[in-house]
Amino acid sequence: MQRNRLEVFGYISAKPALRYLPSGTPVANVRLGESYLYQDADGKPQQHTNWHNLSFYGDLSRVAATFEKGDNIFIEGTIEQRQFTPKADGVQRIVHEVVVRSCHLIAAPRGAAARASVAATSEEPPIPDLQRGATDHDGWPVG
Repeated sequence: MQRNRLEVFGYISAKPALRYLPSGTPVANVRLGESYLYQDADGKPQQHTNWHNLSFYGDLSRVAATFEKGDNIFIEGTIEQRQFTPKADGVQRIVHEVVVRSCHLIAAPRGAAARASVAATSEEPPIPDLQRGATDHDGWPVG
């Protein structure tokens, strides 16, 4: 059995570029960075960032066009390899990219005003009383 599936959380490097294929299908392209921390042989903390080329097709391209640089997103997709020859130099190139099948914005609303208004109007949810048992969103006992 074979499977080609990738799930990545990361930050968008720039505003996605929206273009159209000759068929009229919209496509948005952007790079996503995901980092991890590790310790080197000397015990010093190090950080490494992997960069992924993302392609959003169809309706997802319109969703991607709303993203801004620095947005934290979760994507699920497949890794694909394609070859092309640019007209500029005529040298064939191979590109690996993630064709996004689904995506979700993780971060809070952008902008200081949006964050301030959310912070001013939001209340922290009450801590559940574990002695009483679990309840649903209306306060009814569950289980």
